[in-house]
Amino acid sequence: MTAMALEGVRVLDMTHVQSGPSATQLLAWLGADVVKVEAPGGDITRGQLRDVPGVDSLYFTMLNCNKRSITLNTKTERGKEILTELIRGSDVLVENFGPGAVDRMGFTWERIREINPRIVYASIKGFGEGPYTGFKAYEVVAQAMGGSMATTGDAEGPPMATGAQIGDSGTGIHAVAGILAALLQRRHTGRGQRVNVAMQHAVLNLCRVKLRDQQRLAHGPLPEYPNDDFGDEVPRSGNASGGGQPGWAVRCAPGGPNDYVYVIVQPVGWQPLSELIGRPELAEDPEWATPQARLPKLAKMFQLIEEWTVTLPKWAVLEQLNAHNIPCGPILSTREIIEDASLAANDMIVTVEHPERGAYTTVGNPLKLSDSPTHITPSPLLGQHNEEIYIGELGLGDEELRLLKTSGVI
Repeated sequence: MTAMALEGVRVLDMTHVQSGPSATQLLAWLGADVVKVEAPGGDITRGQLRDVPGVDSLYFTMLNCNKRSITLNTKTERGKEILTELIRGSDVLVENFGPGAVDRMGFTWERIREINPRIVYASIKGFGEGPYTGFKAYEVVAQAMGGSMATTGDAEGPPMATGAQIGDSGTGIHAVAGILAALLQRRHTGRGQRVNVAMQHAVLNLCRVKLRDQQRLAHGPLPEYPNDDFGDEVPRSGNASGGGQPGWAVRCAPGGPNDYVYVIVQPVGWQPLSELIGRPELAEDPEWATPQARLPKLAKMFQLIEEWTVTLPKWAVLEQLNAHNIPCGPILSTREIIEDASLAANDMIVTVEHPERGAYTTVGNPLKLSDSPTHITPSPLLGQHNEEIYIGELGLGDEELRLLKTSGVI
């Protein structure tokens, strides 16, 4: 059997909620042995947003697959000693506590590096060093301060959050990239290093095209945007692509909340599109024939397209547009995504059997490696691997394990 990409890499997972667990879950899916260290009460998300009484929530189970769980009270002296041993035997340590929390435990970077000079120590925080450092960070706070909310929504409406978790899971992916780079560099230097990723910075990285457009504004309005007015900041522009090729979400029959298709109008697509919408004369009309002629009339152009699409179901629209190589995509609801056979065939919608919850659906690994296929296993129960790791790997005795439990260390 082929070894997994990260087989032999031990990750000490001291993360909670979403940004950290999303990162360590990806590492686990790539084959790392991820040991989730939880306080005896467990990750707070085990009990948040529960839909089934008395079992781990979907919030937890969908972010902690393929991991092992141990409990440890790092505020006790014996807990600190055990954590020291765990650090000594790990390749990576990941944490997303508040700023300075791990330092206050007695585990500064200097101390961690002293315990294990080869360890990669990754921290996910809300912000970098500066006036925001102490701010509490949540998903939408990161979106607000990273450039996403100011540029999302309708022109006349308020700033809007995106449903994609670009602040939490988006930061987790950035953290994985940093961790993998540090592990690769360790092959050459023999040393571990610090990896710092801030949620605000990750969101900003995903919003770079809006900073591109902010600078373009110095030379005049942005013709690719459907907005009538431009000030000195990039405006919200609804569903406009804002890129080189204009796009918009157009309504379809029967008019439900997700009966839309997103259509992009490329120069080569205008002639077949004009035929589909029943206006073939627009392909030759100098008022419509070129991208330059159409740019000032984007709202009217998509209105004409919508007059056609509103008469058909979105899947019929999709079929006809794709037959003419016109870029498009239906707006898929969460229910449609869960039921999508192609996503299931690509192992992106996966059914997992949990020992207490039973079967549940989760998102699969988007990173497809030909020599390192992912098999998704359920999230661990709280402290499920205490005996396996404390006795089997750290060499503690049965009696000591019992005493650790009764004294509240684990």
